[in-house]
Amino acid sequence: MPADDHRAEPPGTPFAVRWAELADADPERPALTCEGTTLTRRELEHRSNRLARELAGRGVGRGDFASIVLPNGIGFALAELAAWKVGAIPQPLSPKLPPGELAEIVALTDPAALIGDVEPVVSGHRPVLPARFTPPEEQDPGPLPPAVSPSWKAPVSGGSTGRPKVIVAGRPALVEEVEASADAFGIEPDGVALVPSPLSHNGPNMAVALGLLRGNHVVLMRRWDAAEALRLIDEHRVSWLYAVSTILHRIAKLPEETRAAAELSSLRTVFHTAAPVPVWLKRTWIDWVGPVLRELYAGTEAQASTLITAEEWLAHPGSVGRVQRGQMQVRDEAGHVLPPGREGKVWMRPDPGVEPTYHLLGAEPESDAAGWETLGDIGWFDEDGYLYLGDREADMILVGGANVYPAEIEAALGLHESVLDSCVIGLPDEDLGNAPHAIVHPRGPVTEEALLSHLRGHVAAYRMPRSVEFVGTPLRDEAGKVRRSRLRAERLP
Repeated sequence: MPADDHRAEPPGTPFAVRWAELADADPERPALTCEGTTLTRRELEHRSNRLARELAGRGVGRGDFASIVLPNGIGFALAELAAWKVGAIPQPLSPKLPPGELAEIVALTDPAALIGDVEPVVSGHRPVLPARFTPPEEQDPGPLPPAVSPSWKAPVSGGSTGRPKVIVAGRPALVEEVEASADAFGIEPDGVALVPSPLSHNGPNMAVALGLLRGNHVVLMRRWDAAEALRLIDEHRVSWLYAVSTILHRIAKLPEETRAAAELSSLRTVFHTAAPVPVWLKRTWIDWVGPVLRELYAGTEAQASTLITAEEWLAHPGSVGRVQRGQMQVRDEAGHVLPPGREGKVWMRPDPGVEPTYHLLGAEPESDAAGWETLGDIGWFDEDGYLYLGDREADMILVGGANVYPAEIEAALGLHESVLDSCVIGLPDEDLGNAPHAIVHPRGPVTEEALLSHLRGHVAAYRMPRSVEFVGTPLRDEAGKVRRSRLRAERLP
């Protein structure tokens, strides 16, 4: 659809209008920083406008997908802003994906253009702007004709099947449509936000967009480094930090003298999501930085969500909070809704009368006739309505007829000073059917017997790993998630 299409836009404030207002209000205020390069609000506005005109000149317009295959950096943020300014739907993709998988994802959306260094097998006949492309200075930096993307994001998920799917948001790129998300994230106006995770993932991608829309100075990390994150918090007086379990864990495992020397008094919110955080780790952080942690549980599909503050968590340790948006319930295998304290599969749906929050390309949701959907998570509510999560149903290990959830074992392994990270999977066992197998990424010398001895004080005998494997590479992706199905498949005969 052409970028100069003049059909009536939905009511509200387009993203582009808000960024123009912020640039006019304080043009020299820092807006975006990565690896020592900083753009002011005016520079961000002008550069994204120029890039938007380049996209429009290649036929990208309202309702089109624009695939962004770039590493973390200023270029990624500029590409997304430019896509929104022509009314396109940005599709963030990791440049680390194999060309075959990228091509499969691109085929699902058939984007009008790609931004990044991609092979012909990925781009096909579509226009490509290389990663280092810079619009000419003579290109008009002024505002473009108003355009609103009908879907403000379209992230990709491998899901439990391992097959890619595109989750197209059901909300347009209007400020009023995302204000509730910014509130839930705890992003205050005119703050400083540090986003150390890959922008190709939904959480950090949202954090950058919402931070910029609220006038924050957004600081990006091209590569994750725990000590560097602490330095950036001090240098930029960061008020809001995006984190996942891996980030919190890696920082907590830094040498005591490094953590003691860190200046973190500027932090007002440490926001974490995407993967469960062990109780011991969250308590360590609250003891260190104070009650500034905030956790959100939701799927990228955004049917419903829970939220919990540090103060609430201290009264309900281990919980991910109470339902703040949409509806949730816990059901048994027969589909019966379970009372508080009973564990089952978590189901969710939007509130009555709310438009669908997403639609899928490349997959179908697990749903029922009443509109309830499940992501496969296992959990339970307490008497006060606080939700607690275990593992996903697909991750459960059936050991001699007993249910064993890897997260419990992994949390106990994380308490050992020599364990940087771990993942527990089930492997075939002639006697038990399946047996827990621990894959450990150590941070120092440690033996299998030392870990098993440590676990005996924390884990029931039938849940103990029957084997331990040591690896020298990270177990989780850059979003803090571990793909158990892939790790298991690699270890099967």
